[in-house]
Amino acid sequence: MEDLTTERTAAFLGMHAVIASEPMRRLLAMAERVARSNATVLITGESGSGKELIARALHHFSPRAHRPWVDLSCAALPDHLLESELFGYDKGAFSGADNAKPGLFELADRGTIFLDEVGELDPKMQVKLLRVLDGVSYYRLGGVKKISVDVRVVAATNQDLERSVEQGRFRGDLFHRLGQITLHVPPLRERGDDIVPIARYFLAQQDARLRFSDPALALLRSYSWPGNIRELRNVVTKAAVLAQGDLILPGDLPLARLNRVGAAHVPEPVSLDGMERRMILDALRATGGHHQKAAARLGISRRTLSRKLKLYEAGAAQAAL
Repeated sequence: MEDLTTERTAAFLGMHAVIASEPMRRLLAMAERVARSNATVLITGESGSGKELIARALHHFSPRAHRPWVDLSCAALPDHLLESELFGYDKGAFSGADNAKPGLFELADRGTIFLDEVGELDPKMQVKLLRVLDGVSYYRLGGVKKISVDVRVVAATNQDLERSVEQGRFRGDLFHRLGQITLHVPPLRERGDDIVPIARYFLAQQDARLRFSDPALALLRSYSWPGNIRELRNVVTKAAVLAQGDLILPGDLPLARLNRVGAAHVPEPVSLDGMERRMILDALRATGGHHQKAAARLGISRRTLSRKLKLYEAGAAQAAL
């Protein structure tokens, strides 16, 4: 077992992790224990909190570590392409299918497949995924020969899948099958000891000569980081570009304007749903209502953004009744 309590950095399939806080040390220790099994794992957490890192750690620590690692965002492709991407197709399955193509499940055979944003799967794909998880052989699109694979499935979501099940948008049986083991990645605001080491790591990637002033570090610690590690990376990258010397000052940080009022006041706690809604609306305002740009700014798909906006509209209409 790797001694993560003394190491400040680790690498999982080429993705570097900076580990300083007790919550993350405990989570990685749990991931290492879980990795030894073949149990399906569901990783939950806010967008940008590091769910893929934990998924890669599961493969890294598993007996399948030297076998294939395959990952896919379920929100990255339209529904009609997602099936062929996951399960492949035979020659002539549809117009343009001039050659057979193995799906990602075949490519991941004896290894691990990571399905990010699994809550975006449509009902048809949920059924097919459930059957594969239950060990049922499947056909490629247009195929006549059944395919059997030995794949460890790790999935991730920033959604409340239990609520999705209650609302009929996600199958309850698939939810329980995916969550044989559930690992939750805490948001950055709940692991404050990680903020400075991660910020310094990102800064060194930009320019090893730069360092943070003490006031800048205090500002980084005080901020609530609604965008988590992804937001921290963006802030540090911009600061490295804006800095006029070798020392990063509070004024070099893009978030300084947000915190200067009230001596780096930390916002009052809000619900997770409320914070998510505020971030989405702020992104839309910042992009002039442009959905594609707002989705890119948030690190989510346009389809996810549209679905969220529809939920807000439905909630507002119900509240008005």
